[in-house]
Amino acid sequence: MGKSSVDREVWLSEKIQTVFSFFADVTNLQKLTPDWLHFRVLTPPPLEMHAGALIDYRLRVRGVPIRWRSQILVWEPPFHFVDEQVHGPYKQWIHEHLFTSLRGGTLVQDKVDYAVLGGPLVDRCLVAPDLRRIFDFRHKQLQKYFQPILALPNHTT
Repeated sequence: MGKSSVDREVWLSEKIQTVFSFFADVTNLQKLTPDWLHFRVLTPPPLEMHAGALIDYRLRVRGVPIRWRSQILVWEPPFHFVDEQVHGPYKQWIHEHLFTSLRGGTLVQDKVDYAVLGGPLVDRCLVAPDLRRIFDFRHKQLQKYFQPILALPNHTT
């Protein structure tokens, strides 16, 4: 099976517990997913995250409706969790989320190992470009969400 990977990281100004808590709320995944995927979490809240938890989603990939189910394989707050697709569009999808306290904030790392139907050509021409766009969007949204609030200069009249 031809495997591919996506590795991305972004530094956020918030403390690790705050960032991890954001990820622990599965409804926030919709905030991190581009609108063109029409992504929706189907599992009703509240969903307690833990190893073994199952989460169902609906999305559209290039206009095709997809149902996706993932399972949390590893849950180690506030440092690490791993989800795996158990049903969905990929032959394999394992997404590792790593959180590290760094320079007063948090380094968030996404490491995805995946395999697609159709092999390397389908991956190179269709899947990999879409995944780059998705993870670029995700990290820009995280930076917006956790953007430090700058103090306004003190103006006196």
